[in-house]
Amino acid sequence: MTVSSDYTPPTDPLDILHHDAQLLVVNKPHGLLSVPGRGEHLADCLLSRLQAAFPEALLVHRLDRDTSGVMVFGVTPHAQRHLSMQFEKRTAKKAYVARLDGRLEPRSGTVDLPLIVDWPNRPRQMVCHDTGKEAVTDWRVMKYEDTATRVRLTPKTGRSHQLRVHMLSLGHAILGDPLYAEGRALDHPRMMLHAEELRIKHPDSGESMKFRVKAPF
Repeated sequence: MTVSSDYTPPTDPLDILHHDAQLLVVNKPHGLLSVPGRGEHLADCLLSRLQAAFPEALLVHRLDRDTSGVMVFGVTPHAQRHLSMQFEKRTAKKAYVARLDGRLEPRSGTVDLPLIVDWPNRPRQMVCHDTGKEAVTDWRVMKYEDTATRVRLTPKTGRSHQLRVHMLSLGHAILGDPLYAEGRALDHPRMMLHAEELRIKHPDSGESMKFRVKAPF
């Protein structure tokens, strides 16, 4: 399965959370690619929209198309390198909110399962203990709903689709996930995954900065 050609990204105006001489922090809407996909019909993305308003914006990290929430961009090459290193060395701290199908128990735990691309079914990822790359996610239940569980997810690594596959491995797909959810879990207006909080150090001052946008679901 690939990202379908009926890509109809939202037309929301840019939601800028912070802008200074080194960095830009934005609230990405769900349904919008972080970077261009393959083909002209997938050219519209957060990076291109941002560069139309701020030509100096440089990519640091990504969120999946159907994930919303906090993203940081560099404004100078120095800032891009500095911020990228924070993600690489795992000093940048990320927290997500998700709604999962069913009742997740116990109330907290850690998934430590290595991931690799599922080549015949890409862009899907899968657990592989032989050749997968380390992937670790902490979870904590925030609230039980009738047929769902609201959780706070704290990834320790940044693998592609990590939170989506790790929750699926627990038997609880993220609601509305177009790649991994099935049946009633798929029947939602969007994927219920939101990057709620990001903590980084400023590339110039070294000051700790926290950006937070409450989940819209």
